This record gives sequence, structure tokens and C-alpha cells, in this order.
Amino acid sequence: MELNKHNIKRILLIIALSILMFLGLQNFGYILTYMSVILNLIAPLIIGLCLAFILNVLLKIIEERLFKKLNEKNYKLWNKIKRPVCILLSVGIIAGVIFVLMFQIIPELKKTFASLADQIPIYLDQVQIWADKLAAFLNIPSISFKDIDIDWDSLGKKVTTFLQNDNINFLSRTKNITTSIVSGVIHFLVGIVFSIYILSQKEKLCSQAKRILYAFLPNKNAEYIISVTELSNRIFSRFVTGQFLEAIIIGVLCFIGMTILSMPYSVMISFLVGMTALIPIFGAFIGTAIGAFLILMVEPMQALWFIIFIIVLQRIDGYFIYPKVVGNSVGLPSMWVLFAVLVGGSAFGIIGMLIGVPVFSVIYCLLQQGVANRLKKKGLTAAEIEKKSLETNADSSQ
Repeated sequence: MELNKHNIKRILLIIALSILMFLGLQNFGYILTYMSVILNLIAPLIIGLCLAFILNVLLKIIEERLFKKLNEKNYKLWNKIKRPVCILLSVGIIAGVIFVLMFQIIPELKKTFASLADQIPIYLDQVQIWADKLAAFLNIPSISFKDIDIDWDSLGKKVTTFLQNDNINFLSRTKNITTSIVSGVIHFLVGIVFSIYILSQKEKLCSQAKRILYAFLPNKNAEYIISVTELSNRIFSRFVTGQFLEAIIIGVLCFIGMTILSMPYSVMISFLVGMTALIPIFGAFIGTAIGAFLILMVEPMQALWFIIFIIVLQRIDGYFIYPKVVGNSVGLPSMWVLFAVLVGGSAFGIIGMLIGVPVFSVIYCLLQQGVANRLKKKGLTAAEIEKKSLETNADSSQ
């Protein structure tokens, strides 16, 4: 290798990166600490970016489709207020859906808990009957729950002793949990404000990012990064749209199934199951648990059938509906959608399952482009490769 100016710079860069990597490995604990502090500081911005990305899908639909005729007429006043009005509508729709969900569920949960409190004496009498039958079967003295005497003074002393012996750790844990909750709520609220600012000036921010790339990188590299970013944006937007479509399908199928099986709360529980389907893994459990609990207070056997029905519905969704709907939206074959979900979930848990499909879709598209470019350079086409493959198979069969 010739030691010219360019190669010397590359050698020095490699040496500098090697030294930095060595120092980083030597002080990995300190780096993690500083990274956690930095992430905590920019957490509202990260939350804002995520919220802005999700809201942008709805914002584009409202801007480009709902107000299409107003956009074509190009009114000056409308051009000024278009973005704030569309952002307000987007936030209002999301907040409205959440409000309706809570408005439907909380009153029913309140009624259910009140009913449960009224039924406790009946449940205790039934448990007493079962305990007497079990005692008679095992030929042991029966135990009456009504005669059980709890020494509340002794129990109180034990609790007090525990708190006195471990009060520092207990208070510290309580303080940490409270601080985390308050910090999370504040970060989320500030993130909402950031998301609104990002959406209101998204074109300007994109333009500034492009200028930075072209200023500090070669034109070819900047163009490649911009093309990959635009591809990722398209795929992630389609993925969010596909997720919402899949949630609607699950909610409708749940409603149809519950109506056929004559289950109570069919509208509310179907709406809940559809909404929680947006949450990977745990969403199905949340919707099923709340729905089963509500049905249990009315028809205990129906609650069991509801759980079986949701398990079957989730299997159908996981193997047929989700790969087809989400796969088509991101341009990924059904087999690779399942592969992306399994690999993402195994590697990174919930987050991996959530972003595994769009990330793999981006890799899939980039790989397709790379293969096409390389074949073009070699002067090969898909038809020629297929022809050679058929010839090879024919030769091998002979």
C-alpha cells in the first residue's frame, strides 16, 4: 500500500478508533452509567420522536385525504392554519379513542368489583361447604372459616418490627418507585409537546438534516443515507397502518365470535381486545384477562369459553391474519414476517417483536436492491438465471 496522504489519514483513523475501542472496553461500566444519564436527559425527545412518527401516519391521512379539496383550492388562510388544525384533529382522535376505551371499561370494572364484594359472603359459604365435604372425605375434623381467630395485635407487631428493621430499604424502594413513576409521566407529557413541535415543523427539520448530511459527508454517502431513511420511513409508516388494520380485524372477529356464542359485554370487550392487540405479546393477555374477569361475574362458564375462543383467535391471527395483513403492508412475504417476529422477540423481547417486522423489511428491500445492482453489473437478468437453473436441474436429473 502506497503511503500517500489519503492512506496515512486512513491508518491514523484506524489507530484512533482502535485506541477508543480499547479505552471503551476498559471503562465499560462508566460508559454505561454516562449513557443512562444521557438517555434519561433526552428521553422526552425520544418519546416525542416516537409519538410524532405514529401521529404522522394519521396526520398525513387527514391532511392529504380529508382536506384534499381545500388543499387544491390553495387558500392562503387555509395554508396557514392547515397544519395546526390537522395536528389538533389527530391528537383529538387518539385522545378520543383512549377516552372512549376508559369510559367503557372503568364503570364496568367498578360494577364488577361492587358485585364481587356483595358475593364474597356467598363464595365463603360455598368454600365452607367444599371444606366440610373434603374433611368428611379425608376423615379429619372440619374447619370453620367463621371460627378462625386472627391475632391482630400479634400481626400488627410483626408488621411494625419488619418496617423498623427494614425501614430504610423499604422507604428507599418506595421513593425510587414513586420517583420513576413521576419521572415517566413528566417525560411522557414533555414528549407529547415535543411531538407537536416536530409535526408542526417536520419539513423544516428534514431539510436541516439533509443539509447537515451533505455538509459533512460525500454526496454519494449522503444520498445513500437519505434514500435508506426515506425507505425506512415508508416501511415503518405502512407497518403502523397495517398494525391498526390488523387490530380492527381482530376486534371485528372477536365481536362476531362473542355475538355467536351469546357472550355478555361483546361490544366493549371486542373494542378492548382490538385496542390491546396493538401491544405485542402482553396486549392479548391484558384484553383477555379484563374481558374474562368481566364475564366471570355474570356467567362463570362463559368466561372459560371466552378464554378458549381468544386463544384460538390469537393462533389464527398469529399464523394467518398478521403475516398476511402486516406482510402485505410492508412488502414482506408471510414466511419472513413470522421469522422476523420470532427472531426479534427472541433477541430483544417486546421491543424486538414490535420493530422486528419493519426492520427486517428494510433489510429485505436493501438486499433486493443490492442483488439487483450486482446482477445488473454482471449483465444477468432474472429470466437468464431461471433458465440456467432449469438447465442445471435437467442435467442433474439425467
